[in-house]
Amino acid sequence: MKMKTFIRAAWAAIALATITPAFGHDTGDKVTQNFEQAIPNVPGKSLIAFVVDYAPGAASAPHTHAKSAFVYAYVISGEIESKVNDGTTRIYKAGESWSEPPGASHPVSRNASKTKPAKLLAVFVADTGDKQLTTYLK
Repeated sequence: MKMKTFIRAAWAAIALATITPAFGHDTGDKVTQNFEQAIPNVPGKSLIAFVVDYAPGAASAPHTHAKSAFVYAYVISGEIESKVNDGTTRIYKAGESWSEPPGASHPVSRNASKTKPAKLLAVFVADTGDKQLTTYLK
């Protein structure tokens, strides 16, 4: 897949972020799926995008991602504190991004601010039909 095509798809997902229904988690984050499309030149793979809205001080529960899923994360607004696998915990500001390898563990993902909201775009390249993209840890 060409990088230009990937970037266009990611921007299309951002544009759709405000018009799609959402579902919530009891941890204070709101996750909205806003894009899903099979990748025509990569048989068996799909591009799926989610917007994660964090209220001030909110966090996602620790979780893992599907073994088929490569994840690209982009901070739309605010600041997100994130840790992937055994890496360092880092704060990403609006306009910054990171990636997560297939099967990654995500023990920290939260709004770095106690007073301002934050928004994150998570773009998954995963096996088509893989509906369990995120598994929350107990």
